[in-house]
Amino acid sequence: MKRLLLAASLFTACSLHAQQLQSFDIKADDWAEGEPPQEVFVVDGTIKIGARDGNKAIVIDPNPITDASAQLAASASGNASIEARILAIKRGRSTPRFGVSVHGMSGHRLIVNPAKKSLDLMKNDQTLATVPFAWTSEVWVKVKLEAKKGAGDAWTITGKAWPADAAEPAEPLIKYEDKNLKGQGKCAIWATPFSGEPVFFDDIKISVEAAAAAP
Repeated sequence: MKRLLLAASLFTACSLHAQQLQSFDIKADDWAEGEPPQEVFVVDGTIKIGARDGNKAIVIDPNPITDASAQLAASASGNASIEARILAIKRGRSTPRFGVSVHGMSGHRLIVNPAKKSLDLMKNDQTLATVPFAWTSEVWVKVKLEAKKGAGDAWTITGKAWPADAAEPAEPLIKYEDKNLKGQGKCAIWATPFSGEPVFFDDIKISVEAAAAAP
């Protein structure tokens, strides 16, 4: 009987810790223009559903100019990735910065920074890695960030950015090794519209490992 109870306890523990991969393909075309739906959890800033180039998109408005962000899809408890198609606009010498993140507000962020002509991997306020990146105003660009757990406490964080009408690069532009991460929280979109112009996000693809629901 004791063996049966132990086996049942181990099975229950394994079930509770089981992970399942969840994928989300987020497009704004099904949403009405105006206030965002509940699927778009606004953390900060003014965010709405608008239109650009004949398609609807999630729009980060420049009023007020702040580090605006919105969380999307399910919360990860393991590996996570997000890809988004983004259009931003310069005005005079003023440029925005924008990107995506994984694992909640304190997780890794991949940011296109036109003022520095760079692509930056950040965590909180710290820049972990940076590479040169040429950005063109009013042209759609894709940005992709992935966080994958390796052996023990090791994690590999990779980032890419490329013109939306081109093929995805085979290799990441940024690769960073981290460790002792919680690996929990939602993916998000980010923008700081310093130029006073809106930033548009569309065709967002998210994949997260999440705890499987109890049967």
